[in-house]
Amino acid sequence: MTTKPCGVTLFALLACALAGATTSAQRFTGYTAASTAKERVVEKTLASLPSPEQVQAYHRYLTAEPHPAGSARNHELAEYVAREWKRQGWEDVAIRRYDVYTSMPREVTVEMVAPVRYKAGLREAPYDVDPDTKNPRVSSAYLSMSASGEVTAPLVYARGGNPEDYDVLAKNGIDVRGTIVIVRYSNPYSYRGFKALTAQQRGAAAIIIYSDPAEDGYSQGAVFPDGPWGPETHFQRGAITYDFIVPGDPLTPGWASVEGARRITPAESQTVPKIIATVMSWHDAKPMLEEMDGPVAPDDWQGGLPITYRLGGGRVKVHLKVDMDNSVKPNYVVEARLRGTEFPDEWVLVGNHRDAWEFGGVDPSSGTASMLELTRALGEMAKQGVRPQRTLVACSWDGEEVGLTGSTEWGEQFAADLSRKLVAYINVDSSASGPNFQASAVGSLAPLLVEISRTLEDPSGASLYEAWKKSAAADTARFAATGGGERQAAVDDDSLVDTRIGSGSDHTVFLNALGRPVVGLSFDGPYGVYHSAYDDYYWINHIGDPGYRYHTLMSRLWGVLALRLANADALPFDFGFYGRDVGTFLTELCGAGPAGGAAARAAGKGMPGACRAGEVDLGPAVAAAADFAAAGRALKQAVEARLAAGGIDQQTAAALDRDIMDVESNWLEPEGIPGRPWFKHMLYAARYTYAHLELPGITEAVEKQDWATARRQAARLQAALAKNAALLRAAAGRVGR
Repeated sequence: MTTKPCGVTLFALLACALAGATTSAQRFTGYTAASTAKERVVEKTLASLPSPEQVQAYHRYLTAEPHPAGSARNHELAEYVAREWKRQGWEDVAIRRYDVYTSMPREVTVEMVAPVRYKAGLREAPYDVDPDTKNPRVSSAYLSMSASGEVTAPLVYARGGNPEDYDVLAKNGIDVRGTIVIVRYSNPYSYRGFKALTAQQRGAAAIIIYSDPAEDGYSQGAVFPDGPWGPETHFQRGAITYDFIVPGDPLTPGWASVEGARRITPAESQTVPKIIATVMSWHDAKPMLEEMDGPVAPDDWQGGLPITYRLGGGRVKVHLKVDMDNSVKPNYVVEARLRGTEFPDEWVLVGNHRDAWEFGGVDPSSGTASMLELTRALGEMAKQGVRPQRTLVACSWDGEEVGLTGSTEWGEQFAADLSRKLVAYINVDSSASGPNFQASAVGSLAPLLVEISRTLEDPSGASLYEAWKKSAAADTARFAATGGGERQAAVDDDSLVDTRIGSGSDHTVFLNALGRPVVGLSFDGPYGVYHSAYDDYYWINHIGDPGYRYHTLMSRLWGVLALRLANADALPFDFGFYGRDVGTFLTELCGAGPAGGAAARAAGKGMPGACRAGEVDLGPAVAAAADFAAAGRALKQAVEARLAAGGIDQQTAAALDRDIMDVESNWLEPEGIPGRPWFKHMLYAARYTYAHLELPGITEAVEKQDWATARRQAARLQAALAKNAALLRAAAGRVGR
């Protein structure tokens, strides 16, 4: 049986919803049957509007020129986004200016002066099939936020540049103080800023980070322009800002860099590196590495080049000069709204950063193109009278690549409003580098993502849910096959969403400083040209997403998720799932002995158990997490029963929304986590590598064997869990009356 498609006028939508109300198979979480029927039509209409051709047109415009933060081109793109949003029918369009510490290269020179001379080209080779690679405005190799300076010193190979790598060098009698260390980009990813900080702490005079073919080049498969991996001369630009301590403008740590703001000096900043640093390709690194003497590097330090990697014995000497323009320059954040009809002071925020190291084919222009097509579709619906019940806010961030700058400054400027009004932030950094869906979210929103994935079609012809499960199973199988652990290839719904959230993108300020729920979405695939000039329009069209099918699906998914939150009768958060997650985080800190094993098994059943981490008894916190989960399940049952019976009146719904929004706020520790007070969330932070870090205050104290601090942090978490459990029970009582 075929159904007649709905129109986009409000009358047609309501007529379709009424016709479908009796045939809706299942209510959406947080919706009555009637609201579900209407929402199905709204979401179906939204999904019909995004066009691959329009996404491609947006993408071509965005990637026409390099546009790093602080550049004139990136400012032009801010004005372009603002014009598009006004034309699309969005309201309150504004461009916010933030004057932030910015870092651009004036001169970078790398030259081997002994035992032979070799001057690194530090340029990426052009290709005739891709005219953009011949653009004269493409920069040579550099790392943003490097210190300026000049040094000639012996070269030492330090593998990935992590602390344990320097320990290996020390055991081999190699002192890196005063040397230039050369390290590889890591796979899995480890933030280059952590490599720089580690080298700085170990006393190195400078650091060179290069792209080894073992990680992202020919060892992985076919290289650009024939395949997705990096060619010989590609290199990964990037910043080395220490934004794992405080993100945002280094000169206004913790407050917005608006006109007239107080500023500290770069020397006072915790986040401005003090080490000279640059980046290079394996083409430029190979002549230096193959001349090195000293001990042969361990087997697991050998890379993909056809040479014997050695640690260095003083034979190779390198002259490095870096001259940076580190100064205050403007960044621009664009914002727009579609005001809600019922709850205008509850906001659902969608955002993506605009600045790129060069063309940003994947990162971030794929996300920006998808966002512009999403806002076009929502604007078209609003023109036809189909508006969200809660306010939708869209933001185009600047400066993400340098230090999560634009989003952090905007979040700090509007912290008071965001803390009270922001329901959730949905971040898409890069929308598509392949077909494999990846999603991250705080635990309370994970089940909603799975529910929504069942309603959308993947370009493969299966549902997004089915395609997601298939790719997730393949990922876990590969993980296990490479020695990653005992994970099984089979996956269930509870494990599809990654609820372990690190840093490295624009969600950071909203989650870690403001205590607002966040979601991250992407379609991934083999991608070896990250932050290089080859990450461009050609790469997307011939390799990453020919036909822009996954870009378009991202516009649909992003919009459906935003609307599902914006139009719900009761916000569809699942705190039972969240509580189970917290219990798991806690039991993972337990010892490996019988008590710890029992606790882990108990957590899997949603039950408290004995749990100790060193000298800290985590049992009370595990019990509190179980109680919070139980309160979450009770609230969900009460809400769904009320919705099934016909609905919730607006006054009760508004109070319930406030309670639900307060849960995430209650995870904030006003003093911040020990040592990094900007990061305030008790459940989520990031390691200095950007990797996820759960229960940061407890975990870092346990790792340092600082038992007094660990006990204080555990007690504060237990109190927050108890507070939230009481909040949920009170809310359930009001809903049930």
